[in-house]
Amino acid sequence: MADEKQHLFHHHHQHHDHHHKEEVKPVEGVAYSETKYGSDGSGGYTAATETLVVSEEPSHDYEKERKHHKHLEQLGELGALASGAYALHEKHEAKKDPEHAHRHKIEEEIAAVAGVGAAGFAFHEHHEKKESKKEEEKAEGKHHHHLF
Repeated sequence: MADEKQHLFHHHHQHHDHHHKEEVKPVEGVAYSETKYGSDGSGGYTAATETLVVSEEPSHDYEKERKHHKHLEQLGELGALASGAYALHEKHEAKKDPEHAHRHKIEEEIAAVAGVGAAGFAFHEHHEKKESKKEEEKAEGKHHHHLF
């Protein structure tokens, strides 16, 4: 796969004692392992083990990232909608309750500012979602260059 990197590791062991027991640890992705035996010239033997390990780094889960940004975008939209509705409610209350009109106007403005902030957050998450899609396409070799 294009977005997965492969790492090759060579592991060599040399043993000079024929009574030595090698500790074997399981390794994921072993593609090839070979042990060669020979005489060391003094009545003992030598053993050399070569292991070729191929491992793949876990690929980035772009779909999960996009869903996360989409969820946050929707939360931002919901926050903007709720803040806007509350601002309209406070505007109505200011007309309906002239004795506390100043307090209602302040709450209306605070809600309006919160709505703008939430909308900005939703816009930011929309951009992050699009960026995640572009990164996935680039990793898969589907990146298109637009000239105009």
